[in-house]
Amino acid sequence: MAQKQCLIVDDSPVVRQLLTLAIENVGLNVDEAEDGVLAFAKCVVSMPDVIVLDWNMPNMDGVTFLKKLRGYEGGDKPKIIFCTVESDESKKRMVMDLGADDYIVKPFTRNHIHESFLRHGVIQPQ
Repeated sequence: MAQKQCLIVDDSPVVRQLLTLAIENVGLNVDEAEDGVLAFAKCVVSMPDVIVLDWNMPNMDGVTFLKKLRGYEGGDKPKIIFCTVESDESKKRMVMDLGADDYIVKPFTRNHIHESFLRHGVIQPQ
């Protein structure tokens, strides 16, 4: 079976690096984008299996990206996991209603990422 693909979308190089380490650790290939514009362009070329998405980014924020991707052909396929400092419950409900699959509040641990991936079938229990 082909290795699953994960796209990390976050404007912080440090957060992208931490997420990459956590996600490669469970056997996924990782690609990165620093904003929603670049992320959408990557999705048009090759739709990933899962997207870990920040909320606040320049050029195109996570919410705008989520709406655009879910409206795009094939954009209903990837699991989308918000990973953000936005901790307000109403914001969480809003993005879940828009089609996000999960919501992790920063700071996150490797376990937060792994548990979300397990819950949504991105990875299988070891």
